[in-house]
Amino acid sequence: MAQFDITLAGEITMDLLMYGLPEELPVERELLATSMALTLGGSSAITAHNLATLGSRTGFIPQLGADPFTDLCLKALLQAGVDLSRAVSPKPGIGTGVTVLLQHEHNRRALTYPGTISGLRYEDLDLDYLASGRHFHLSSFFLQRGLRDDVPKLLATMRQAGLTTSLDTNDDPENSWEGPIAETLAHLDILMPNEREACRLANESNLEDAIDKLSEMIPMLVIKRGAAGALVSHRGLRYEAPGHLTELVDVIGAGDSFNAGFLHAFVHGTGVRDCLALGNACGAYSTTAIGGTQAFSAPHRMQQFLEGLGVATEIVSR
Repeated sequence: MAQFDITLAGEITMDLLMYGLPEELPVERELLATSMALTLGGSSAITAHNLATLGSRTGFIPQLGADPFTDLCLKALLQAGVDLSRAVSPKPGIGTGVTVLLQHEHNRRALTYPGTISGLRYEDLDLDYLASGRHFHLSSFFLQRGLRDDVPKLLATMRQAGLTTSLDTNDDPENSWEGPIAETLAHLDILMPNEREACRLANESNLEDAIDKLSEMIPMLVIKRGAAGALVSHRGLRYEAPGHLTELVDVIGAGDSFNAGFLHAFVHGTGVRDCLALGNACGAYSTTAIGGTQAFSAPHRMQQFLEGLGVATEIVSR
């Protein structure tokens, strides 16, 4: 029996959230926010946290920093039940990555200090540990600069060990969309972009054209569409799920929460429709609290939310 349901390698960061800021941000002015929060961040960490909360046995290898931010991140992950026994020790001069998210009424700005995000390298990873799961997931392809060139080799190793694999590239801050993309896609079972990311990965301006191209390369293509819901293209079939109306607080980490719900259902042998339903519901649930993990810190509320949407919750054990 595998030690873990899902293993991950990637980043932990702190998210500093500031709400109620004006749409325009003039320079040399002191601008006031209406509220703020400091939460666990990083696509990999949010996904790992929420997977563990849902009940998946989750092993995670992050690059650690030597500062109080790392201590806060580790506390949140450990409380959720994430195994961090192979976390990589701090390296000189590399602090915990921090993203400052400026929340406006209709949009947001994100400013990131990479720090430990780009500090993780292939040689840091305990491959036997990662291969002791049933599925391997990677996020933040473009941000993980120390690991990016070796991602095809990492995914190939996981597949050779019998694991299924998935990737959420997230955005490319440089907007170049370069690197070993084709080689990476060749070793994937599931690709999980949003609409814009799908178009950029396929080098297509039209989403349908991007879906057609990527579906020829990936066994299962999962596209997140925000308030419009999500869709899956799998073995020539299309599955779609509409979005859910919620009392929106923010959308930070909603895509990662979707990933957690979808992958949790996937590794427990659930069909594509139910994977999509749980992923879609978890993404919506994430938006009902600040940050990407706060909603999942209330499992009873989560259970009630999912049941209210008519989503099967038999595999959600916590």
